[in-house]
Amino acid sequence: MNLRIIASALLLTLAWSSHADQDLPFNIEAITAFDEPWAMAFIPDERMLVTEKKGRLLIVDSEGNKRAVGGLPDVGYGGQGGLGDVVLHPDFLANGMIYISYVESAADGTRGAAVGRGQLDVDARRPTLANFEVIWRQYPKLLGYGHYGHRLFFDNAGFLWITSGDRQKFTPAQDMQSNVGKVLRLNDDGTTPSDNPFVNYTDDNPLADKNGIYDEIWSLGHRNPLGIAQDLQSKLWVIEMGPLHGDELNLIRKGQNYGYPEVSDGDHYDRRPIPDHSTRPELEAPKVSWVPAISPGHLSFVKGQLFSAWQGDALVSGLGSKAIVRIAIDGERAREVERFDMGARIRSVLEGPNGALWVLEDERSGSEGRLLKLTPR
Repeated sequence: MNLRIIASALLLTLAWSSHADQDLPFNIEAITAFDEPWAMAFIPDERMLVTEKKGRLLIVDSEGNKRAVGGLPDVGYGGQGGLGDVVLHPDFLANGMIYISYVESAADGTRGAAVGRGQLDVDARRPTLANFEVIWRQYPKLLGYGHYGHRLFFDNAGFLWITSGDRQKFTPAQDMQSNVGKVLRLNDDGTTPSDNPFVNYTDDNPLADKNGIYDEIWSLGHRNPLGIAQDLQSKLWVIEMGPLHGDELNLIRKGQNYGYPEVSDGDHYDRRPIPDHSTRPELEAPKVSWVPAISPGHLSFVKGQLFSAWQGDALVSGLGSKAIVRIAIDGERAREVERFDMGARIRSVLEGPNGALWVLEDERSGSEGRLLKLTPR
């Protein structure tokens, strides 16, 4: 496998050196900057919510003016952990409800992701997240500071999806008595939908013993899923970081096993090989895998008309690759078609209400990351 990684890296270096000299097909406007930004979501008046890992949630207008939101829970900041994602309830205009993910620290030094919700009054003199309640927790809490996943997404049917990373512990991704290393599907109040694949578990299902099985699980065998979104045909896709290379774009299917850590197109960081996906055809294989890695941080789809040539395509934010990666989706097939060198680690890319693309840099200098607005040239 190491020979394959080296050969692929050489080919990509040659291809990318010529592409990097091309002009970008969009204008870039820097709006403001944040301290370790992680996620953003648009509220109906075109303002946005932005999270910073150290624990701040900010309301930001189109000019870059910011207002901090009070009432947030204590956040366990460190390593890859802190305040994570933010999404609006599908009926936000009526109930004012938003959802956040974050890391909790326990007294014994263990940590885990949690998801909570509260009501946000965006126009109050001091915006506050009121009536906050935790509706989900990673189990078990574990030592370490990585692979929380904790991306959030409301689908077209109103279900809440949570990505839960393997916490750099490998085997829990295959353990059905843990919700670590999984993609999870919940009702908006944190309860389990009755049609989830493991609600009516029977002994005919070989994945696990019935005792203690987590019925919130939709799929298993994930490493560090950092992006989740639906395409224009309402199919659900997840992008996740591989180990040493082998990043994956997966089409998520009900009750399926995506193989980690049993298979991967990458290697362990100490160079020990992992069997390729091709060796275990009974496990779900990625629709795209990257060798070398792109280090994905977020996934979204272009749905509007402003970037009309990209409509229906997926956009992946690249951390280590410092790029935005465009992926063409054709039914259940996917392929990378273009990538754009942004010169900084990219944490998130999201289409705004008027079709412009909004980008959060993970960092450019120190811990500062800019908010960029992209419009077609």
